[in-house]
Amino acid sequence: MPRFIDVHHGMKGITAEQLDNAHRADLAAEHTEGVHFEHAWADPETGTVFCLSEAPSADAVRRAHRRAGNSVEEVYTVPLSV
Repeated sequence: MPRFIDVHHGMKGITAEQLDNAHRADLAAEHTEGVHFEHAWADPETGTVFCLSEAPSADAVRRAHRRAGNSVEEVYTVPLSV
């Protein structure tokens, strides 16, 4: 299944607890779109959050995030990794 990195903006000052809560919301919604959210990272200074997932499509990632209440601005396919 393809992997994706998605980017969220506007979360300046996000705490570890808030990131964990957002990730848990994604995990609760992921099954609706066949997505598996693997990991999330955040930079509280810039308000940028990055999520790694496996999904059937970028649109499925967007829909799962939306169901979880987490809007996403950018979704990138990750065709290679080491």
